[in-house]
Amino acid sequence: MADLVDLGPAGERLVAVAANVTDDQLDDPTPCEGRTVGQLVQHLVGLTLAFRAAADKDLGPLTDTSPDAAGWPDVRPGWREALAEQVSALAAAWREPAAWDGMTRAGGVDLPGQVGGLVALDEIVLHGWDLARATGQQYDCDDATAEACMAFVGGFDAGGTPGLFGPAVEVGAGASAFEQVLARSGRDPRWPG
Repeated sequence: MADLVDLGPAGERLVAVAANVTDDQLDDPTPCEGRTVGQLVQHLVGLTLAFRAAADKDLGPLTDTSPDAAGWPDVRPGWREALAEQVSALAAAWREPAAWDGMTRAGGVDLPGQVGGLVALDEIVLHGWDLARATGQQYDCDDATAEACMAFVGGFDAGGTPGLFGPAVEVGAGASAFEQVLARSGRDPRWPG
């Protein structure tokens, strides 16, 4: 079994950022090219459900469909409450050692539970940063979480992976561990700068 990574702190950061998103920001752009803040938060609502199901090994409609199969949906009423509840449940599900063992599925892809947990963490961390950046908020990421995310994103082609990450962005030698994760995932830590 892999060392368990606690998704709780990253989830709490995401929920805190989401709580400060105003309705008049929902149509604003995000670092996710062509996506609005509203589409991003609704994407987060969906992926938190899917990755909780992946942790529980409750394979079915939530885990069988690629999140982008039908495009990114528009924001729906009650997203803040849904996201806060689901992030808490997601973190609790991935605290169970069984979530990290064996195989699971997410986005229609079968993968080891260890990988599924890292993907879930990566999704809430990177999209937490996307949301914070798009709405003018600070986003802090501790080094342990950044290292866990780098263990995932560092395995992808620096030239980009369609549907997952754009080409890696150059950052200076003094970049923090989290800035390196952002850059490796195709995000410019200076966005929108």
